[in-house]
Amino acid sequence: MSSPIERLAQVFARDIPLSQAMGVQVLCWQDRQLRLQFPLAPNSNHQASMFGGSMYCAAVLAGWGWLHLALQEEGTDSTHIVVQSGQIDYPRPIMHDSIIALCQAPDAHSWQRFLTTYHKRGKARLQVISRVLTADGADGAVLTGQFVLHQG
Repeated sequence: MSSPIERLAQVFARDIPLSQAMGVQVLCWQDRQLRLQFPLAPNSNHQASMFGGSMYCAAVLAGWGWLHLALQEEGTDSTHIVVQSGQIDYPRPIMHDSIIALCQAPDAHSWQRFLTTYHKRGKARLQVISRVLTADGADGAVLTGQFVLHQG
């Protein structure tokens, strides 16, 4: 049986083709934190830093992937997750070769309310925060994303 990170890598490859063009690697799913890695080369801009659109996509993939894995752990179907909205800030440029995007669990109350609403209504929204990091671990981009899970 494959690990959660192997299964998520397969989902990205099969269902989100852009993730492959970006060179995503699923690094770690531990303590309800997801870490993804991206190479700079296919995501760079004319300034030799990470393109803002790539930072946005990396952050969305981290949030989407986090929700997918967390739902899998709960035994809940995760095939109908969509990003509804996202607000992103870009406090610093990212210029190193290996970029990390991460997403941590929202607070326990929000998570439980999300699950309860989904099981009751067949649809629920959850806000998660994803970060794309500079080489020294500072925020290069911070996405506050609203994700929706609905029954198919």
